[in-house]
Amino acid sequence: MERSARSRVLLAVSLLCCLVPSLGGPNVCTTRSATSASCHECLLTHPQCAWCSQEEFGGSRTVTSRCDFVHNLISRGCKKDFIEGPGSSVTITKNLPLSTKESSSSQTNFIQVAPQKISLSLRPGAAASFKVHVRQVEDYPVDLYYLMDLSLSMKDDLDTIRNLGTKLAAEMKKLTSNFRLGFGTFVDKNMSPYSYTAPKYQNNPCTGYKYFPVCVPSFGFRHLLSLTDKANSFNAEVQKQRVSRNRDAPEGAFDAILQAAVCGDRIGWRKEASHLLLITTDDVPHVALDGKLAGVVQPHDGQCHLNENNEYSASDKLDYPSLALLGDKLSENNINLIFAVTKSNYVLYKNFTALIPGTTAEILDQDSQNIIQLIVSAYNNIRSKVELMVSDSPEDLGLSFTATCQDGVSYPGVKKCGELKIGDTVSFEVSVEARNCHPPGTEHTFTIKPVGFRDTLEVTVTYNCSCSCTQQVETASSKCSSNGTYTCGVCDCDTGFLGARCECGEEEISSDVSQNTCREAEGKTVCNGRGRCLCGLCVCYESEFGIISGSFCQCDDFSCARYKGILCSGHGECDCGECKCHAGYIGDNCNCTIETSSCLSDDGQMCSGKGNCVCGRCQCIEPGAFGETCEKCPTCPDACGTKRDCIECRLYQTGRLADNQTCQKLCKDQIITVEELNTDNPEAAVCIYKTESDCVMRFTYSEESGRSVLRVLKEPECASAPDTLTVLLAVVGSILLIGLVLLAVWKLLVTIHDRREFSRFQSDRSRARYEMASNPLYRPAVSTHNVDEMYNMLSKSYNGTT
Repeated sequence: MERSARSRVLLAVSLLCCLVPSLGGPNVCTTRSATSASCHECLLTHPQCAWCSQEEFGGSRTVTSRCDFVHNLISRGCKKDFIEGPGSSVTITKNLPLSTKESSSSQTNFIQVAPQKISLSLRPGAAASFKVHVRQVEDYPVDLYYLMDLSLSMKDDLDTIRNLGTKLAAEMKKLTSNFRLGFGTFVDKNMSPYSYTAPKYQNNPCTGYKYFPVCVPSFGFRHLLSLTDKANSFNAEVQKQRVSRNRDAPEGAFDAILQAAVCGDRIGWRKEASHLLLITTDDVPHVALDGKLAGVVQPHDGQCHLNENNEYSASDKLDYPSLALLGDKLSENNINLIFAVTKSNYVLYKNFTALIPGTTAEILDQDSQNIIQLIVSAYNNIRSKVELMVSDSPEDLGLSFTATCQDGVSYPGVKKCGELKIGDTVSFEVSVEARNCHPPGTEHTFTIKPVGFRDTLEVTVTYNCSCSCTQQVETASSKCSSNGTYTCGVCDCDTGFLGARCECGEEEISSDVSQNTCREAEGKTVCNGRGRCLCGLCVCYESEFGIISGSFCQCDDFSCARYKGILCSGHGECDCGECKCHAGYIGDNCNCTIETSSCLSDDGQMCSGKGNCVCGRCQCIEPGAFGETCEKCPTCPDACGTKRDCIECRLYQTGRLADNQTCQKLCKDQIITVEELNTDNPEAAVCIYKTESDCVMRFTYSEESGRSVLRVLKEPECASAPDTLTVLLAVVGSILLIGLVLLAVWKLLVTIHDRREFSRFQSDRSRARYEMASNPLYRPAVSTHNVDEMYNMLSKSYNGTT
């Protein structure tokens, strides 16, 4: 009876613990099996779970009641001194202030990242956060190594840069007072089929080439001038150079880049300077595995292989390096690579920049006339952005970033800031979470640094998931009926014994009372049909699918939601039917990432301002918008205005996007010039705008095969200025014409009127004749005179008067 009563009490306590809510949900700390629960397992259950090691606590039936949230343990009578609940902590061990313009002028040890060292003590599941501040220091030293392709097609470029050193140094002095310049050249491996290797070509591979009959033998890479502040030395070295000739189109650029990066002592890279490696070429590079064409199969070892003449000596022994190896070595040596390439190869090298951090690509004129502007533009572009990278991070650590850039807005999931000015300070909040526990004393170190910076933040991680109470152990303890070891308030029973105090033997037949204590609720099966009831406690069966656990075997780690057949999407842990997502993921099945960088459009807006970022993908809300970042929208009100900027910068190099960098970044549309514009396509938007020269430009915007297509009139429609004489003659002619018309109308009216009057007169006259002929009393008033008689009378009259 005593055991039966005690079992009922323990059952009530166990049920009470399981029903305690946890921040609006079930209490995750009370779901572990009584037979397997321990202080160590409790701490791994949830980052907020704590363990009570107090001997007289709760009851003796189950140990799961000892694992709970701290406030629950205290409310149930556990003293704080007996609570084991370590958390994650951050300790800053080195934090020198960031350099300013004033401080940088008087020191060589520039500091652009703060803090410099941090120690983390992590408990699995409990994230620790800290901030990293980055500032691009003004007047920062710059080392620029000029790596030039000396294949025959670059002859005009070589002629252009013969006095480059002086001009470039003068231009860079505007950006930094501490500038050094170095020089190296490359062609390709002097092996067939890359170069001409026949005996007659040994000393002059241009033999028989009528356009340029004399050139120097081919070579892989040649270091000519270590970094120096003497611009004249650069000019002198360049003027000594002569072009060479190789057989195939691709060049050995990657061999040269790797040697320039890893041979730091020969090149002269300074630790306290910004490292720029500029490579100029007019063709594509050979890549890893191309060496097989010449029988060179040994992968590149990433080491320096310059001989006493500063020439690459492993051309015939090592294959070309891979993009991954280049990226690692450039990052390791804090080098920003600048591809200066001709327009025909720009797209390829632009794609390389996405694979090699800290790399930019610029379009080089055919004769390198724009090389100085290109270098200054690339340098400003590099200095205008900060992007964090992580090295040597353990796989079981989850890192998430939140960037706070110059606009003061926080961008979760983003570790990059752009459009910065020299001297601007940006910050990144870094959250680190351990997914697993490691043995005491385990220590891991990783680094966080901005791409291309020498400054780093060193992060040291230790793991805090052990209980201090495990140091006090009682073997064959009377508290465990002398059948087990007592530690942290619970008994670890010897083989053959079970129970909270090891008071039961496995051979004992379970009583009805103990069977009832193994039911989660009245009417339910014992241990939910997934375990045996021994000594009033559930011992869960093993399962081929995973682990069954819980006081009543009600939990497991394989019944959680899946995504595409993967438990918790592979981004979480299954705990009692619920996915516990790793850092950076949310959702019932952890398939929703909080990363937002994939939703940023090329112009830096979230989903181009036309949608919302949900689970790392854009959901477009603007009618007619589509695309990965909602960047395509022919029917949007601002579609014409946006595409107009691209047309102006791509076709005419004018407008607000005229600068090459911005235009290439934001305008990736296919632009087709046409003689006549077809406006019959109902799915194409017809756009019209007025140019700066008061001409009218018309174009159509449509989406075809997943790509934006702009069809533009070849020439804008411009109205010619009117001719003064023509206008004057037209006005005078118009006046005369109007006068003649009015005169003609007047004449017509007068003629009509006169004819009417004449007709009326004729009618009256005819009527008058008729009347004279028929009236006998009428005598016409007619007199007849004799002319002779009148003459005689007049003569007489004249003579008489005289």
